Amino acid sequence: MGIKPWYLLPPSLAHHLSLPAINLMSPFLPSSSCKWRSLTFQNLEFDNPLGIAGGVDKNGEAIFAWNKLGCGFIELGTITPKPQSPNPGKILDRNIGHKALWNKMGFPNKGMEAIYENIVQAKESHPNLPPLFINLGKNRDTENQNASDDYVKVMEKMKSVADAYVVNISSPNTKGLRDLFSPNAFSQFLKPVVDCNQGEKPLLLKLSPDLEDEHLHTVLDLSYDLGVDGWILTNTTTFRPQGLPFPTDSGGMSGAPLAHLSERMLENALKHLGDRRNNKLIISAGGILTPEDVKRRLDLGADLIQVYSALVFDGPFFFKRVSDKFKNIQ
Repeated sequence: MGIKPWYLLPPSLAHHLSLPAINLMSPFLPSSSCKWRSLTFQNLEFDNPLGIAGGVDKNGEAIFAWNKLGCGFIELGTITPKPQSPNPGKILDRNIGHKALWNKMGFPNKGMEAIYENIVQAKESHPNLPPLFINLGKNRDTENQNASDDYVKVMEKMKSVADAYVVNISSPNTKGLRDLFSPNAFSQFLKPVVDCNQGEKPLLLKLSPDLEDEHLHTVLDLSYDLGVDGWILTNTTTFRPQGLPFPTDSGGMSGAPLAHLSERMLENALKHLGDRRNNKLIISAGGILTPEDVKRRLDLGADLIQVYSALVFDGPFFFKRVSDKFKNIQ
């Protein structure tokens, strides 16, 4: 797919420069609509079902650029109440041969106050943006028993600018965060978040690909009963296939080796939900690297698709490439 100059840079530097680069590029991009397989969910209009996953633009620094590149929706974050630095040590790596990424970032972001201002400025300058999803998280120094307080704080701050919310307790990079999926903690955590939303905007739960089948079904049932509006399947995995030199004791892996896990969970969740998936939003993420991957997940039953690794291994014009291939699909 041509030369990828960012491959010549260390992964952390390439990541650091990516958003400034697409911001510099965006004014010169044509204002062409990437409209294909449009859909409506509740009051949200999606020109196409392909968007960026959480973690790509943590601080809402390139909202207009993603719009120009053809995103059908934009997820920002993960956002925490207070500004937060990355985890110590190495936090990013990639393996080009396996088309795999590894990260141990740990929700680094500028905090909800600064990110709110970024979003306000973007919306004031560009009123016709695609739907904005706000990925909610907790600060690492907040104990799990108080975690819902952090999620509610971010939700309340973003209420005037968010189009939908994503509850993220599935990252492996905040110590103990996935413990909130345990049966004893899950409902107690999620209910205050759902109650705060009061059904005003779509509220989605992002799931871990490492949940065992029985645990997945329990989480789906409990979250459905509490009133979530859909699910994102999935976050990164702690699984490591043979031959990948990523750390095995920390961090999450994404990219091609995640595809099987993510796809299997999508099928599993849809089968378990049955008719209950009607009027719920199902988003597939993980290992989606080609236009054909996008189509397969849609054919399997996903409503929307999110990418991260595709932007590393294919580049920022991935949305346009998918649109050109499927623009006659409605």
